[in-house]
Amino acid sequence: MSILLKNIHSLLMEVSRNISWPFSRSRTHVFFVSLFLLGLVSYMSARNSPAVVGGGITTITSSTRIIFSNIMSSKFIFNYTQNNQTISFEYTHQNQTQNSSIPVEETHKNSTNSVQLKPQNSTMTNFSSVQLKPQNSTNSVQLKPQNSTMANFSSDQLKPQNATAARKFSLIENLKSCDIFNGRWVLDDSKQNPAAYEPGSCPFLDDAFNCFKNGRPDSDYLKLRWKPHGCQIPRLKGQDMLEMLRGKRLVFVGDSLNRNMWESLVCTLRNSLTDKNKVFEVSGKREFRTQGFYSFRFQDYNCSVEFIRSPFLVQEWKMPDMVGGRKETLRLDILQKSSLKYQDADILIFNTAHWWTHEKTSQGKDYYQVGNHVYHKLDMAEAYTKALRTWAQWVDSNIDPLRTRVFFRGYSASHFRGGQWNAGGSCDGETEPIKNDNYLVPYPQMMSILETVIKEMKTPVFYLNITRMTDYRKDAHPSIYRQPATQRKPGMFQDCSHWCLPGVPDTWNELLYASLLKSGFST
Repeated sequence: MSILLKNIHSLLMEVSRNISWPFSRSRTHVFFVSLFLLGLVSYMSARNSPAVVGGGITTITSSTRIIFSNIMSSKFIFNYTQNNQTISFEYTHQNQTQNSSIPVEETHKNSTNSVQLKPQNSTMTNFSSVQLKPQNSTNSVQLKPQNSTMANFSSDQLKPQNATAARKFSLIENLKSCDIFNGRWVLDDSKQNPAAYEPGSCPFLDDAFNCFKNGRPDSDYLKLRWKPHGCQIPRLKGQDMLEMLRGKRLVFVGDSLNRNMWESLVCTLRNSLTDKNKVFEVSGKREFRTQGFYSFRFQDYNCSVEFIRSPFLVQEWKMPDMVGGRKETLRLDILQKSSLKYQDADILIFNTAHWWTHEKTSQGKDYYQVGNHVYHKLDMAEAYTKALRTWAQWVDSNIDPLRTRVFFRGYSASHFRGGQWNAGGSCDGETEPIKNDNYLVPYPQMMSILETVIKEMKTPVFYLNITRMTDYRKDAHPSIYRQPATQRKPGMFQDCSHWCLPGVPDTWNELLYASLLKSGFST
């Protein structure tokens, strides 16, 4: 008995040093332990009487209530209440022939702190930071922190015991040590890994991305899966992602390639719902045409997945010219005004790249503006740098990194043969990806600029570096299948920039999901 009391006394002293108490430690250690021992003596005495089923000692003052009780003959409970804050201990007695480890759990619910001592099978894995061993083997006392507010513990000390949680923990640890953007496309047509949504099944796809609807005859481009070197990325399960997004806003901001990715995610999440009528448009095509804003809400999860059109991120402008007209310019020093619509989002995915390669922006003549000054000639790379720094300054000034995860999706490769999109370039007939790395293009200068700007920021930005993985996929563009056969005309533009859906952007969203797990974003 004395040994047990000594062990419990040591445990309580250790707990009092690690937990934030509602009263002063230095003045109450003796008081705290004495009352506990007093209750324990009462409990042990009552236990020796077969007529006693419940009993205890209660001490009450105007502001404090302490209750010791043995509700059942094998259980001892201690409650301390002060100013609406309660601390409770529960100790379960076991036969003297058994070993008992007693972990401590701390939970917080409103203003109540609860600490429970529960027996645990001695064969279970021990990863507590403090273990107080008694002088004999009849009882063992173990302090097990399960809340980050108790103390600072390394990840290997907090490994989950549940099998599913353990697999997730192992997956995240594996992702942390792996470059998920460095890998290869591998054939995966097994039924165990079905597509995120079936071709032709999602009503929210733009016709220009719906290659199946527009009559594309081959489907091998749907059977390739991205495999990073050294790890495995998890399949994006729609309901898991929706749980992650419960009560949150996820917003894509950028050009039509980000719209490609946004539609892919909306279709993936919708496909996981039993009742697909529980997803609906908050703002539809009319708002998109007038305001560049499109949103879907998932009713049961109270979350939204949105797209805001902003091809440059900075503001397109009109400047009065010398003859009384207005000249189009690009304000490199002002973020697009739509930023007011998304600064309170929980997840932001930005992009800008392709519009900087168009004729007007690439030539840079009388187009770029800072303040009231319009540059007669400005190199595109310098203009892109100025624009990204304007974006970075806005993010650092307006985004709370404790609330919002910020992503920037990298450059998505195009595959025009024989000219650009408006000069006869084509990609129809491509049915296989590039397999020889020698045919990949050099890393774009714009992405090197992006990496430099991100490193200068104080807000963490997660870079979705999809450039190389898309460079392989010359087979997955809409090409002539951006339109149905009845609308095609000789010499029509082919789309070798965007992607068929289902298709490559589904993998971007898997990488987004993996990056959210990797960054610690969860429910």
